[in-house]
Amino acid sequence: MVFWRHGQTLWNVEQRFQGHTDIPLDETGVAQAERAASLLASLRPSLIVSSHLRRAQDTAAALGTLAGLDVLVDKDLRERGGGEWEGLTRAEIAAGWPVQYAEWEAPGGETVTDVADRVAAATRRWVSRLEEGGLLVVASHGAAIRLGLARLLGLPEELWPILGGLGNCSWSVLQEGRKGWRLLEHNAGTLPEPVNSDDRPDSAPAAV
Repeated sequence: MVFWRHGQTLWNVEQRFQGHTDIPLDETGVAQAERAASLLASLRPSLIVSSHLRRAQDTAAALGTLAGLDVLVDKDLRERGGGEWEGLTRAEIAAGWPVQYAEWEAPGGETVTDVADRVAAATRRWVSRLEEGGLLVVASHGAAIRLGLARLLGLPEELWPILGGLGNCSWSVLQEGRKGWRLLEHNAGTLPEPVNSDDRPDSAPAAV
């Protein structure tokens, strides 16, 4: 299974919390999706599933075209809801909600456990539809992928921060074995770069 984060949006560049807001890819994001799709197509996916938000669907569509597959949609793969923070920048959130910012818990937003549970459950449903040896590509979002990944790997919640965030159009590769899921690659597809997403600030790699 490949977890694939969507391409860049204007709100990513502006460091705005996107959450459930339906923001399109920008010009750079479209190019990123096309580049990544050309690489992922070589893996010969057998099933492509996307969040219903257009930034993920349009990213997945680039791969669907090359692979000759329809992109299926699952609302449970959407990003973590940001409640009152959606549309606000990191600086605005830090200034207005310093306590919640430290915990990265948005008023009116989704909890990390709720997101982890729904994303993991959704991916398990789609994996169950694969034939033996098949490959599932899931096009989703930064926080949703990291939290779902942590749940699938069976990590206790206090260790979830050890998984770093994903850059735009980067992906993580998992393989299911006799003892559960194993992480083969994480944040692959690009050289390390700053991660601007809806995930908590300390999940992003330090700038170099």
